Order: sequence, then structure tokens, then C-alpha cells
Amino acid sequence: MKAVVCKELGLPDKLSLEMDWPEPTPGEHEILVDVKAAGLNFPDVLMIQGKYQMQPEMPFIPGGECAGVVREVGESVTRYKPGDKVIVAAGIGAFSEVAVVHELGAFPVPENLSFEQAAGVCITYFTSYYALKQRAEIKAGETLLVLGAAGGVGSTAVELGKLMGAKVIAAASSDEKLELCKQLGADELINYSEVDLKTAVKELTDGKGVDVVYDPVGGDYSEPAVRSMAWNGRYLVIGFASGPIPSIPLNLTLLKGCSIVGVFWGRFSGEDPGIQMENTKELWALFEEGKLNPVVTDCFPLEQYEDAFNCLIDRKARGKVILTTE
Repeated sequence: MKAVVCKELGLPDKLSLEMDWPEPTPGEHEILVDVKAAGLNFPDVLMIQGKYQMQPEMPFIPGGECAGVVREVGESVTRYKPGDKVIVAAGIGAFSEVAVVHELGAFPVPENLSFEQAAGVCITYFTSYYALKQRAEIKAGETLLVLGAAGGVGSTAVELGKLMGAKVIAAASSDEKLELCKQLGADELINYSEVDLKTAVKELTDGKGVDVVYDPVGGDYSEPAVRSMAWNGRYLVIGFASGPIPSIPLNLTLLKGCSIVGVFWGRFSGEDPGIQMENTKELWALFEEGKLNPVVTDCFPLEQYEDAFNCLIDRKARGKVILTTE
């Protein structure tokens, strides 16, 4: 099978496209999936560099999520059959023509989603839903500031925050990205490459600050965001797409009466599978009702994997970055 393979840790130029990589075979509780599209996420960038908290043995096929059609099932599989369309949360192995996963790591594709849209659902929507519902316990009428708001996870936070009744302030690095955020329902827009983030938030909230910050960016924007929080605010640590991990002065949490809250969907799904299942049901209902519409603007064929990675690394993406096999 065709697959993107990591044999040497480093940036995307160290990856290789293998044309005849051995196909996996399904175990007793596993399904074999013909991959149609795969979603690229920031953890994939970290993993190929050896910087992620869970590192697979070399060589490995990167890619944590994909969508496709079940080709074969293990002898004890009960949830799926050949021909079913599925979304796969694989951890690794998605950047290939064929992937294998435990049946509990697969979800049926909502009927109104394309494979390209479905391929980017798991990590982004699951992360944002868990972050806003369980970690922030966001309430209707509260104000939500989303950093990196046009990216894969940021765009889903804008969508979901709006559905949950929050006033959404979208912050991004260009007017083009902010136009996408506006289409997703953002109430206010901040181009933080042109204006001071803290000053802009103060003006938009009449000095009160924001109740929830959703931060997948890190770096230089994190401390101004914490300084922009309202009393009893919740700052959600999603990731560090800008690279540097910020050092937040802890006295700010005392002065603001705010909380810094970590969001790690991968561990949550293992620690609280029952709650994750409820989240999945609620999200799938929103997809099927047409209330959520995954944004996919950057699609690349598998052969152009390096361009896809660089689109994410250079923070050029608007919505989800997708690799396709056809």
C-alpha cells in the first residue's frame, strides 16, 4: 500500500512516501479500513519530531484520524461490517491507503458529511466539545475568546461556543482568517497581528474581560489572554501551535480569581469513556441536524504530504488540513 512513513525524526522533509508498504491485518477486535481522507493535526507535527508525550516506535506511519470504508473485520467485531463508512481515531497509521483500528476507536460517518469533512472530526470537535462543556462548563451569555480561531480546533470552538450560547470573540492573524470566523458565527473579531490583544479585548468587553479563553496557540498571546480574563474566568490550555510553551505569572490567577485548566481529550476519552460516548452522541446529533458543518479549505493528495504539513506548521490553514488518497 501507499503510505507516508517516519523513519527518521525531524520536520516533514524527513518523511518518505512508500509505494509498497506492508498492509496491516485486523486482529480479533479490529477493523481494516480503506482510507479515503485523513486529518492532519498539530500532534502529528510533534510526533514526527519526537516531541509528543506518546511516541511510537520507529518506523511508523503518522496520522491520528481518518475516514473511509470498512474492508474487513476481526472475528469478534460486532459494531461494524464490510462496506460501512467510518471515522477512525487511530493515534497513528492514518496517512496511508489502509488503516487498522480497534472497533471502539471507530465511529459511523454522519450521513451529510463528505469523507474530507469526516476525516477531521475526531480530534478537533471532540477536543473543543470536551473543553467547552466539561472543562469550562461554559454557560449561555458568557464571553468566549478563541485564539487561533481559524485553525482546525479554533474554528470548531467558534462553532460550538456559538451553539452553546456564548458571545464569541475570534482572534486570528489575518483578515482573511477572520472572515472565515465571521462566517462561522463569531460576534467580534480581533486581528492580533495588527492590534494589541489585551487592549482589544478590554474595549470589546467594556473592561469586564472574557469568561473563557480557548488557547491552542500558546507563545506570546497566552499571557495577554490571561490578563484579559474576567473574575472567575477559565483559561483552557489546548496546545502550543506557535511553538513556545508560555510561562504564566501565577499571581494573575490570584488577582483575577481565574483558573488555568488543561484540556487533553486523548486521556479524557480513556479515563471517562462513558462521558465521551455521551459527547459523541450529542455531537453526532448536531451534525445530522445540520447545525455543525466542518470547514475544509486545504486538501492535499497523499503525495503532497510535505505541503500539507507545512500549511499547518506555517499557520496558513483555514479550517482543517486534509490528505486524500484518491
